[in-house]
Amino acid sequence: MRRGAEGFARHRNAIHYPKAEAAIAVAKNEDSMYGYSKNVGRRKRMKEAVQMVIDRLRPMLQADGGDVELVEVDGGVVKVRLQGACRGCPMSQITLKNGIERFLKDEIPEVDRVEAVD
Repeated sequence: MRRGAEGFARHRNAIHYPKAEAAIAVAKNEDSMYGYSKNVGRRKRMKEAVQMVIDRLRPMLQADGGDVELVEVDGGVVKVRLQGACRGCPMSQITLKNGIERFLKDEIPEVDRVEAVD
C-alpha cells in the first residue's frame, strides 16, 4: 500500500468520506497500472485528495469572509488562489503556511508545500 493510501486510511477513521475510501481502493490497486497512464492516475488521485481536504477547510475561511480555490497540483506542490477577505490580508501568509499547508501535509504526506498564486 502506498504511503498516501495509509494516510487516508488513518484519517478516515475519524470522519467517514466515501470518496476518500474509493481513492484508497484505487491506490491499493495501482500496481496493476503501467507507464504514462499510471502517472496520470496518480496525479488525478492526488488532485482529488487535495480538493477533498481543501473542501473541508473552506468553511473555516468562509466564516471570516475569505475562501480558497485549488488551482493546480504539480508533484508535491499545491497551488491555491486565496479569495475574498483572504486576498490581500496581511495575515494571509500565516493562514497559507500555518493553516492550509499544515493541514494538507497532515492529511496527505505527499504534499511538500503550498503556494499562493494570483
